[in-house]
Amino acid sequence: MQADVRIWNGVPVRLLRRCVLLNVHRRDRFRGAMRHLPPGNQELIMAARAMWKGKLKIGGTRVPVDLYSAVVDKTVHFHVLEEKTKERVKQHMVDPSTGEEVAADDIQKGYEVEPGTFVILTEEELESLEPEASREIEITHFIPSTRIEPEWYERPYYLGPDGDTKAYFALAEALNNQQKEGVARWVMRKKQYVGALRAEGNYLLLVTMRHAEEVVSTEDLPSPGGRDLDQKEVKMATQLVEALAGEFDPSDFKDEYRERVMQFIEKKAKGKTTRLHAVKSKRATSSLAGALEKSLKTLKKEGKAA
Repeated sequence: MQADVRIWNGVPVRLLRRCVLLNVHRRDRFRGAMRHLPPGNQELIMAARAMWKGKLKIGGTRVPVDLYSAVVDKTVHFHVLEEKTKERVKQHMVDPSTGEEVAADDIQKGYEVEPGTFVILTEEELESLEPEASREIEITHFIPSTRIEPEWYERPYYLGPDGDTKAYFALAEALNNQQKEGVARWVMRKKQYVGALRAEGNYLLLVTMRHAEEVVSTEDLPSPGGRDLDQKEVKMATQLVEALAGEFDPSDFKDEYRERVMQFIEKKAKGKTTRLHAVKSKRATSSLAGALEKSLKTLKKEGKAA
């Protein structure tokens, strides 16, 4: 295979292909470049392995797409070990009345309808209730891109073209121009999803959404109580917001706890002894006005307040 050393916008094409979903910095670099890619340029399409393939169904039009995960789990996972042998400990299903292990063939699934009363469902019954398998992502209608509230969004996925690039990039451009997003329904791996189809630069983003019964309405929250805010508090709160005005920088949002844990593990793996310092908790301020005034004074000292 011929080596690919072409350069686009100061970034090697090969790097663009590799940097999908690897880490925050590379992913942001890819997405930044992706926003400026010319439609129809197949050389710079995401080359990460697709986790699912399907077709966008919009009326009578079907656009083949590949689906990629847009996020990656970076949680620190630990193995559970026996203290003396350091062997991995296995989990077993145990009958609490006898303490004996229960074989997989003897396990049933039950839904508790009232304390101590279960409705038993067999694997065959559960399979008969599964949604019909499909490879179509049906777009039911389009709405303004600001219509859906943030609490409805759940997990994002990138959609890449799978052959028909003209229809794909035309759809992305239309969504960008009209500031619209599509309401989507599809079945993937025996689970039914609802989501939003959005444009990310010249490319498409599919975000799964929560179902209605999963989202808590503000009407269900306790009504605000207590005294009314005075104008001094409102003015100071406004000044505080203005003083902290800035731009969104994804690199600011790092998992500091994970970094400390991984650094500690790396040092300990090398035989070094180290001690973690406890994170100091801030004292709660009893007065809202006092808290706002203290925050503004701190910002002024740092030269951030106007």
